[in-house]
Amino acid sequence: MNLWESSRIALQALAANKLRAALTMLGIIIGVGAVITLMSSGSAVERYVTDQFRSIGSNLLFVMPGNFDSQRGGLSNAASESGGLTNSDAAALLDPFRAPDVAVVGGEFLHAATLSYRGESLLTSVSGVTPGYARMRSAQMAIGRFFEDGDQAAASRVAVLGPDVVTELFPENSIPVGETIRIEGVAFRVIGVLESRGGSSFGSEDNVVYIPLSTAQTRMFSARDRSGEFTLSVIYAQAVAEERSDAAERQIREILRERHGIAEDEENDFMVMSQADILASAGSVLSALTVFLAAIAAISLLVGGIGIMNIMLVSVTERTREIGLRKAVGARRRDILLQFLVESVVLSVTGGAAGIVLGGLGAQLVGALASDLKPSLTADAVLLATGFSILVGLFFGIYPASRAAALNPIDALRYE
Repeated sequence: MNLWESSRIALQALAANKLRAALTMLGIIIGVGAVITLMSSGSAVERYVTDQFRSIGSNLLFVMPGNFDSQRGGLSNAASESGGLTNSDAAALLDPFRAPDVAVVGGEFLHAATLSYRGESLLTSVSGVTPGYARMRSAQMAIGRFFEDGDQAAASRVAVLGPDVVTELFPENSIPVGETIRIEGVAFRVIGVLESRGGSSFGSEDNVVYIPLSTAQTRMFSARDRSGEFTLSVIYAQAVAEERSDAAERQIREILRERHGIAEDEENDFMVMSQADILASAGSVLSALTVFLAAIAAISLLVGGIGIMNIMLVSVTERTREIGLRKAVGARRRDILLQFLVESVVLSVTGGAAGIVLGGLGAQLVGALASDLKPSLTADAVLLATGFSILVGLFFGIYPASRAAALNPIDALRYE
């Protein structure tokens, strides 16, 4: 008996018990649908996170005070002992001879503060930044302008607002350019509003007020270390090209280790991270989470496979006389084995096909509920689901098929 003939007989047997076949396939349908939905959604989340990190700028390196202490499981206090990062550290990274692969450097000083405007108040983050911050971080202006070199040199009291700050402080005025707000009681003139950028690993960037770095350090907050130097919360460095990011990172480490007097056998009192490092960490976590969720969903496939084995055993019992008759007229053991194996695979593959459709609908539903995500049915997911369905059919069909093939034709013909 050839494969085509076995498939035809299998379809006829399933058609004779439509409801039973449909209920048997339900576990496979739900399992495949869940796996495809989760895989599609997981891929969409990875793309979304990647796009978010790329939107904060290109070829960026982040230098932060402190270091991760593997023994204590957190940040060490090396930064506090050495004074952290300073303006002179940032300036040293612009040395074209020692750091030829560093194109642009900018500093940021973060501090929590209370904003007020005509009776409305808001506790949020105030970020002192250099004029090049907007270009380095790919920040686009919705209205107005960002700081200029003149604002930095004069330590001007001007502010650029994130969109969430505008919503909170100016509920009836979406264009607050020219208005005066107070930061810790000090008056600042609003000169611009940034476009929405969403959240990142550094928190929401829409709920921040930006002021010139010189203003933050000299007029607003205590931003000096023990030696009297102005400190920074983070230094941003942009490599000349993406392929030179590793070289720029090495150069930054060498310069800062020398400036901080760190011996060869001592750990850094700062951390340097690239966008690639952050993306790799986030990607590995998301991939592990997607695999974990898909493994949970695959339990439905296991349940569906057990259902297929159960119904195939029932089918063998019901068709015992048919098996005996076929053996009596010359059917070989492998013909019987192939017939029931094909029937099991057809059952699982049919359920898998329905599950693929269900998974595609599930992915579309996720996309409709989460507008930022765009899950799509990929060829990898379809091939994986199809392969899984075939394997489930083969694995759980082997025992019933072997049992049918091993029946004694005389005993089978006598079966009532």
